[in-house]
Amino acid sequence: MRKNHIARSSIIIEAPCATVWRALVTPEAIKQYMFGATAVSNWREGDSISWKGEWEGKAYEDKGTITHMIPERTLQYTHFSPLAGLPDTPENYHTVTIELSGVNGECQVALTQDNNSTEEARRDSEQNWEMMLGGLKEYVER
Repeated sequence: MRKNHIARSSIIIEAPCATVWRALVTPEAIKQYMFGATAVSNWREGDSISWKGEWEGKAYEDKGTITHMIPERTLQYTHFSPLAGLPDTPENYHTVTIELSGVNGECQVALTQDNNSTEEARRDSEQNWEMMLGGLKEYVER
C-alpha cells in the first residue's frame, strides 16, 4: 500500500536549466552536492541508478531505476535505501520526481518524493532534499 505522505522541495537557481540538468546527471557534480555520494547510471529511461557513500558513519548503497526522463526538463526515478531498515520490496521504494522550468536565465527545480510512511518521515525527507537542493544551487551558481 502506497503512503500518501509526499515530500516536496523547490529552489530557484540562477542558471539556465541546461546547466542545472548537467549537474543532475553528471556523477562528478552529484558527488559535490549530494552528501559525497557516488552515482552510477547510464542516464536512460529503464536503466538502473545507484548511489554509494557513507551516512553518519555507515556505508550504504541506495538503488533505483530511471522511470521517466526528458532532458533538461524531468528526471524521475525509483529509490530504495537499505538504511531505512525495510525489506527490498516494491512497496518500500519511493518515486522521486525532479522537474525543471526556466525563465530569464533562472531555473526552478521542483522535487517530490512519494511513499513516505509517516508525516515525520515526510518532514525528514523534505529536510534532506532541501539540503541537497541547496548544495545543487551552490554548486551550479559558483
